[in-house]
Amino acid sequence: MTIRFYNTLTNSTEEFTPVEDDCVRMYSCGPTVYDFAHIGNFRSFLFADLIRRTLEFFGHNVHHVMNITDVGHMTDDSNADGGGEDKMEAAAKRVKEDKKSGKVPEGAVENPDNPFQIADYYTHAFLDDAKLLGIKVAFESDNILKATENIDTMQDMISLLIDRGHAYVGADGVVYYSVESFSDYGQLSGNSLEELREGASDRLNASDQANKRHPADFMLWKADPSHIMKWDSPWGTGYPGWHIECSCMARKRLGKDVIDIHTGGEDLIFPHHECEIAQSRGATGAEAFARFWMHARFLLVDGGKMSKSKGNFYTVRDVLEGRVLDENNEPTGVQVHPAVLRLELIKSHYRSNMNFTRKGLQDSASIVKRLTDFRARLEAAAGDERVEVDLSHPILADFGKALADDLNVSGALGVIVPWAATTPDNPAEALAVLDRINSVLAIAPLDSSDGDSSDNGDGESEIQTLCKQLDEARAAKDYATADAIRDQIQAAGFEVKTTPDGTVAERPLA
Repeated sequence: MTIRFYNTLTNSTEEFTPVEDDCVRMYSCGPTVYDFAHIGNFRSFLFADLIRRTLEFFGHNVHHVMNITDVGHMTDDSNADGGGEDKMEAAAKRVKEDKKSGKVPEGAVENPDNPFQIADYYTHAFLDDAKLLGIKVAFESDNILKATENIDTMQDMISLLIDRGHAYVGADGVVYYSVESFSDYGQLSGNSLEELREGASDRLNASDQANKRHPADFMLWKADPSHIMKWDSPWGTGYPGWHIECSCMARKRLGKDVIDIHTGGEDLIFPHHECEIAQSRGATGAEAFARFWMHARFLLVDGGKMSKSKGNFYTVRDVLEGRVLDENNEPTGVQVHPAVLRLELIKSHYRSNMNFTRKGLQDSASIVKRLTDFRARLEAAAGDERVEVDLSHPILADFGKALADDLNVSGALGVIVPWAATTPDNPAEALAVLDRINSVLAIAPLDSSDGDSSDNGDGESEIQTLCKQLDEARAAKDYATADAIRDQIQAAGFEVKTTPDGTVAERPLA
C-alpha cells in the first residue's frame, strides 16, 4: 500500500519511501528536561510514536532516536541564539520552592543548585510518563540520547563547520554559523535572509551587530566560564548552542548523512529545525538532512492556550491523577487511564490544532472501553485458538488505508469502532485483527512496549496479586484482611468487582 505523508519541507503530501529498503531512520526532538513535560509536548512525542507504529504496521523496520536536552537552553526559543534566562538556572530556582511545598519529593534532588541533578530528575520523570503512554522509544535506552553525553561530538561538528567555511569565531569569542554560507537557509520555514536581516534589526544589540557577519547567524558555542553548565573546548570553557545537539546525535546514532524522517512540534520549524538543516548539510555536504520533515500542530485546552495562571497547564500526571479542571475551575478528581490519554492525544489529525477538553476525554474513554470489552469477548470466545492474519483482511485493509493517508486516525477509528460492536463469526481471527490494529493504537490494552504486557507501567501486575490475595482471604473467612486489601486496591485508584472467576480490579477510564 502506498503511504503518503505531508512534508513540511515541500509543503505537499508525498509518497513515502525510505532511503534504504531495510530500515527507516527517524529522529524526533525530545524534551528539555527542566520541568515535567506537558500534554502539548506529549502530543508531539505520541505523534512520532504513531508514525513509527504505522510504518511498522506496514512491515518497515524503524530505527527511531530521540534526544534529551539536558544542557538547558535559554527561555526564549524564538531567538536562534536563545534569549532570556537559562532554563536550568530557572529550574534551580523553581525546584527550591517546589521542594518546600512537596511538589518535588524529598531526596529527589539533593542539591537544587546542581543542574545535573535537576536534569536527571526530570529525565526520569519524562521517561516514566512516556512509558505510561506506551511510547516505544522510551523503552530503548540506546536510542534515547542525552546532550550532556555528546559534547565531544558537538565540538567535532563545530570544528568541521569551521574548516568548511560554514562557521567562524566572532570578535566576542562566540562560534557562529554563517547563514550566508548555506544557500538553502530558510527553505524549511519560508524565511529569506533579507527578511531575517530586517526582522533582526530591532532585536540585536550593538554587540551582536558588531560580532555577527549577518544578523541571522546563530551560535554554535559560547565561551562563558560563569555559566551554570559548562565544558572545556577549543574556543574556551562554555556551552553549546541549542541546535547543534540534534544534528550531532541524529548523525551519530542513525549512522547516515541523510535520514528518512525528522519530527517535532510546529514551534520548532524555525529557528531550531532550520538551523539543524544548515548545520547537518554544512558538515556532510549532503543534498538533504531529512527527506521528510513532519510537524504536529499546537494543543489548545478548552479552546485556548494552556496557561499556568489559568490553572489549565496540564502535565501527564495532572490528567492521570484527576487534576483537570471542571466548569467551576475545580479539579474533577476523576482519574484517567493512560490508554485514554494516549488516544485523546493521537485521535485528532496532527496537522490540525487539537482542543483538549473533558468531553474529549470522556469520548476517548468510551472508545477505549468499547475496544477493551470487545477484546474480552473475543478472548472468551476464541479460547486457546490463535490464528494469523495479513493486511488483506477487509478490516485491516480499510484501517491501513486510513493510516496510509497521512495518518488519518479518525478515519481509522471510523473503521474499527463500529466493527467492535459486532459479533464476528471467527473470534480467533477477529482477535488477531485486533492485535494488529492495537500494534498501532496501543490502547486495548495499552501497549507498554517493554516486553511485558502484564504490567502497563502503573503497577497493575501488583494489583492483580492483591486481587488473588483478597480471594484467598475470603476463602479463609478472614474478612478483616479481605476488607483491608479491598481498601488498598481502591486507594490505588481501581474499582473492585466480584465475578464468577474471582475478584477483578479495573481502573476507571475517565
